[in-house]
Amino acid sequence: MPHVRSADGTPISCDRLSTHGPAVVLVGGGLDDGAENHPLGAHLADHFAVVNYQRRGRGDSGDAPSYSVGREVEDLAAVIDTAGGHAHLFGASSGGALALEAAAAGLPVDRVAVHEVPYQVEAPMISAWHTYRRELESALDADDRDLVLRLFMRLAGSSEDDIAGAEASPVWSALRELAPTLRYDAECLGDGPPPVHRLGLVRQPVLLTTTVGIDPQMAGLPVDFFGGAADAAADALPDARRVTLEVGGHVADAEALARVLRRFFTE
Repeated sequence: MPHVRSADGTPISCDRLSTHGPAVVLVGGGLDDGAENHPLGAHLADHFAVVNYQRRGRGDSGDAPSYSVGREVEDLAAVIDTAGGHAHLFGASSGGALALEAAAAGLPVDRVAVHEVPYQVEAPMISAWHTYRRELESALDADDRDLVLRLFMRLAGSSEDDIAGAEASPVWSALRELAPTLRYDAECLGDGPPPVHRLGLVRQPVLLTTTVGIDPQMAGLPVDFFGGAADAAADALPDARRVTLEVGGHVADAEALARVLRRFFTE
């Protein structure tokens, strides 16, 4: 894939799926190297100039010795620049938190759509988030990537059987490569609840989507966890709208999500 250079010199890998129409940049979530958004990009490619990029530390993109959310915002600025100077954004999961941070920072963003950003809104989950962040830092400092992944899956509502099954699967080795970037996703989500002040700075129209039900591997999460998070974020945004997709799964059905995004991005 071609690369762009972020402000700190880090190469960021970009996959242009199409070159005609308004630009749409896809922002991946936790433990994603861009692959999860690719089917969605394919469904949008007939109407938009889609760029699906790999966030720093993932896939073919580079990294730096130290991290800040500001650097990831600079990465996104470089991607938007190569996409034509302004773009719509779609962010999945924690990538949605990054997309909203980019809009709050004043990047040349037209509209923002986010899907199931895992903000914490209930006291037990906020407490669990703070514990996760402490344990995550300790595990990463010890370079115990298996523990890092287990901690993440437990926070996300996976059972011990689910975790054991994942460890025994071929995909575990690929997840271990991405494990250090969970620190980056944690930074994007901050203290856990929606960052009311930052969201108040977002002047663009924002679409927040969720799905019905919950992913079976997230069965341990509270009922309507993502719906509650989206509602709380919408309350803090100056121009927000909510849509619930009649499909299940945290990684939304690409065709169903693309239909909603096409309408939103062309309003």
